[in-house]
Amino acid sequence: MNLDYIVREPENITPQTTILFMLHGYGSNEQDLFSFRDTLPDDWIIVSFRAPRETQFEGFSWYDIDFSNPDRFVDVEQATESLNSVLQSILSIINHYGITEGKTHLCGFSQGGILCYALALKYPEMFNLVACLSSYPEEKLLQDIVKDKKKLEKLRFFVSHGTDDAVIPLDWGRKAADLLYDLGCYFTFREYMSGHGVNQKNYMDLMDFFSK
Repeated sequence: MNLDYIVREPENITPQTTILFMLHGYGSNEQDLFSFRDTLPDDWIIVSFRAPRETQFEGFSWYDIDFSNPDRFVDVEQATESLNSVLQSILSIINHYGITEGKTHLCGFSQGGILCYALALKYPEMFNLVACLSSYPEEKLLQDIVKDKKKLEKLRFFVSHGTDDAVIPLDWGRKAADLLYDLGCYFTFREYMSGHGVNQKNYMDLMDFFSK
């Protein structure tokens, strides 16, 4: 299933153009991370996906969450379905623009970040810069990740988490540092004095990461 999305296109698109795909969090929509576009490089294509499932308050989600049961925090079947839809949509969009030599980046917040970990670690040769904000690597979605250091070497992760996050505990977020270290991936892990969100310092560091 191809996902709905919004896009910002640069004036010139070539086979070398860089493209950034954004995945919003639970209960949000495609406009959320798209608000970052004004401070991202002008010559990038920026694509922000809308998750396929509707939530209660006019938002969208990648999969249902049972907030009362930590063991059911992820509906694995729905999450896997969404992962496949994101992958299919990414390949379709890259093909549409004829990008054969450009870099492909990912940026995900919360639930979207959880999918970004899975996408990047399952298909590392497809991606370059990967930002996972206020999220964590979900073991149930990482059963068949690539562990060959040679295939993982071009990935660069930016991982950020709020110290007062009441939705996804900081301890969960810190699991990313252990996982990425064990895999031999290049990563930056930063904690900010904030809740479940991106504060100004976090935002500036994120833009710095994407400007490299």
